[in-house]
Amino acid sequence: MSDPEQGRVVEFAIGGMTCAACSARLEKVLNRQPGMQANVNLAAERARIRLLGAADEAAVVAAVAKAGFTAAVVDSQTREREKAEKLQVYQREIRRFWISVILTLPLIGQMLLMFGEHGHQNELPRWLQLALATPVQFWIGWRFYDGAYKTLRGGGANMDVLVALGTSMAWGFSTVVTVFGLDQHVYFEAGSAVITLVLLGKLLEARAKARTSEAIESLIRLQPKTARVERDGQWVDMPVEALMPGDLFLVRPGESVPVDGEVVDGESSIDEAMLTGESMPVGKRAGDPVFAATANGQGALRCRATGVGEHTLLAGIIRLVGEAQGSKAPVQRLADRISAIFVPVVCTIALATLAGWWWHSGVFAEALVNAVAVLVIACPCALGLATPTAIMVGTGQGARAGILVKNAEALERAEKIAVLALDKTGTLTSGRPQLTDIVPRGMAGDEALPLAAALEQNSEHPLARAIVAANATVSGKKVANFKSIPGRGVEGEVDGRCLRLGSPDWLDLAADPVVVALQQAGKTVMVLAEGAAVLALFAVADALRPTSKAAVRRLRERGIRVVMLTGDNAATAAAIAAEAGIEEFRAGILPGDKAAAVNELKAGGGLVAMVGDGINDAPALAAADVSFAIGAGSDAAVEAADLTLIRSDLSGVGDAIALSTATLGKIRQNLFFAFIYNVLGIPLAAMGLLNPVVAGAAMALSSVSVVSNSLLLKRWRAGNE
Repeated sequence: MSDPEQGRVVEFAIGGMTCAACSARLEKVLNRQPGMQANVNLAAERARIRLLGAADEAAVVAAVAKAGFTAAVVDSQTREREKAEKLQVYQREIRRFWISVILTLPLIGQMLLMFGEHGHQNELPRWLQLALATPVQFWIGWRFYDGAYKTLRGGGANMDVLVALGTSMAWGFSTVVTVFGLDQHVYFEAGSAVITLVLLGKLLEARAKARTSEAIESLIRLQPKTARVERDGQWVDMPVEALMPGDLFLVRPGESVPVDGEVVDGESSIDEAMLTGESMPVGKRAGDPVFAATANGQGALRCRATGVGEHTLLAGIIRLVGEAQGSKAPVQRLADRISAIFVPVVCTIALATLAGWWWHSGVFAEALVNAVAVLVIACPCALGLATPTAIMVGTGQGARAGILVKNAEALERAEKIAVLALDKTGTLTSGRPQLTDIVPRGMAGDEALPLAAALEQNSEHPLARAIVAANATVSGKKVANFKSIPGRGVEGEVDGRCLRLGSPDWLDLAADPVVVALQQAGKTVMVLAEGAAVLALFAVADALRPTSKAAVRRLRERGIRVVMLTGDNAATAAAIAAEAGIEEFRAGILPGDKAAAVNELKAGGGLVAMVGDGINDAPALAAADVSFAIGAGSDAAVEAADLTLIRSDLSGVGDAIALSTATLGKIRQNLFFAFIYNVLGIPLAAMGLLNPVVAGAAMALSSVSVVSNSLLLKRWRAGNE
């Protein structure tokens, strides 16, 4: 849910949509309602609606029903319920399809035989043709009439209108000829074949669309249903839903972790590939985090639950992937605008075709057939499916590789990145600095370290943790009048002494030869001082990640300008940048000034992206055109940026850009196929060069080809360009 002041976002399952015109019209209807901001996705059959003011779920359901569709709030059981309902509908439609085939084959067969030597002698009796075609038209094809009625009642038009209108014209003309015994050819086979082929296309499309959501389905299946929980000193099996934060649970060898937690005791290795895409197991011991649905190795782990239900990393991933798959990329706007006016335009073209051919040839039957072909071949389905199916498959593949996409717009922009600004600590480097040097000045190092550690004991900054980790005697030392100065350091009273610990610049020691030498070695220097007296220097080093150099090289090969932003001094920044292969860096930047640095880069032109830890760099991430949070260990990190890289590895940025390129490539291909199909098909039909049966087959093939092309994205793998 969103911030209360911005309303709340509710997801609805939508029933009854058959083409892009449906989703475009429903979205327009909902956005006209007071207090509703809607985004409707045809491929996912979902509507994400932000409810403001007095608007509620009942108002949404009523508005959707008035537009001719059905709506139900998505809950934890919706996916399973929908799956069962869709299976029943699919099986029913399969049966109807085969009945339609059996009834249509004799009509098609006699039509083909008429081209033979004996011509009309092979024609079936017209009353028999009427008997075969009528059940196909009004029983098998009832779904088109029902859909057309609901759409027209709501003030719009969709593919069902085209199919119902076209086939009804063919059936009605043929019936009049049959009943009155007129000397005209009948076209029962055309209407029946079109309905049968369109139904086949819908079945193939439904089967293909089901495959686009496999990524979410596979994630949901990963989480175990039960957990072994400690209750009153006994281990009992309980449903995962019953766990609460703080509960102790046991993960035995070979089992999956039920919820997010922290290891209390035991040692093992856990396969986190489903979260990070990394195949190597990760060692776990007391104090280490574990995540729901990851697979335990050979050891047993006793853990304390920290995140349960909707607050696990897995739940966050599923939620984020679902939101991304339901979002709309800017590239789809053109298709939406065309779909909204498509059906009225096609009906006008069909009417003009009927009038033109009747005037030109004087043969009404010929004019009717050509008008029917125009109606049948013009289907906006391919346009509506072109973008969402590619987004669904692309974001699903990204999730499997540890790349979480918040929305389709971010995925589209990632391909266009010109400048990449990145944080140093935790992004280029491992984020686990270690104390390497203590240089005594006013007191011995073993006396200065406990004082420095006492000042830093409550800080979460990586440099502070390095100082604390190197000291074992913090306990008992109290800090009074503690104060943190962002970007500078900390100060406070320890054992009655007024101390400061921070950067050499802050303590007027930037030009000290020892400080300069340590910085040139790529180390960060902190100074401990009492008043104006310097007590000691502490040097901390944060090693470059093994993959950072290759990741930077890969980004630069794509023509991306890489800029490092760091609060460190120029000498340390230069050493790290040189090691990583980065030519441009900005040093000495305070946390609050990183956003200004990003804005300055944006002023230079081109799309600017920012890579940070998703929390400390939040202002800079928000300022960037595209933001990457690197290394996710909590819900907060998952929600922090446009794209979240669960694996703490800069190479994920290159993978995310490659995924964006691959997905946008498929979208462009799909839109090209959809547009060219209609651009060529409608004129050919209007010129009398397409039989309605051929037009029906082509229409069915267009939607299936677009979805199938999107499914080729399943071949994409991280590390491949």
